[in-house]
Amino acid sequence: MTIEKDRTMFGTKILNQKTNEMGLLIYTWTNKFADGDIPFATCVDPNGKRYNIEMDSIRPTEDLDDDELK
Repeated sequence: MTIEKDRTMFGTKILNQKTNEMGLLIYTWTNKFADGDIPFATCVDPNGKRYNIEMDSIRPTEDLDDDELK
């Protein structure tokens, strides 16, 4: 199975809403399950560790207001 990686958002600063930490988006891709397709992103946390997360669980920092950035 080949995963098609989309790098158009490479380097976008994001907020991981599960851990409330900032990170960088590397690429997006679709995880195909038997019951449907779920968009995922591969990101890097502040310590440089790479992780995969559902797109619904991250937000670009440019979409956040000042209170959310604190």
